Amino acid sequence: MAEIPKESIDRVKVLLVDDEEGYAHILSKRLTKRNFDVTTALSGADGIKALRRHDFDAAVLDLKMDDMDGLEVLKVFKKMVPELAVIMLTGHGSEQAASEGIEFGAFDYLTKPCEIEELAEKIREAANRR
Repeated sequence: MAEIPKESIDRVKVLLVDDEEGYAHILSKRLTKRNFDVTTALSGADGIKALRRHDFDAAVLDLKMDDMDGLEVLKVFKKMVPELAVIMLTGHGSEQAASEGIEFGAFDYLTKPCEIEELAEKIREAANRR
């Protein structure tokens, strides 16, 4: 049986929502290099708008943002697309808040800064579960 060329396999479409512009930019570049199709939103409101316009296989969502709390954004995402796999990121060591995210339907959470390979693996797991 012939192998399918890697280029012909659909790239995992990821929505990255983080209000730290520099961090979001670097994370987006690193994920793109690992063959993800990344759309970046720099606020919760922009993340919601992006989800209205496009289909995603998974979302990576910062827990603490200036405009909206990540848990509130998660709740909106889950109402809009219940099957969307969402990975929460927390830079504040707030495992309690992150575990609340799991209760509201998040796939998993990681502490910022996270290892890019660990995040990539979580995104692949989340997208495959969908």
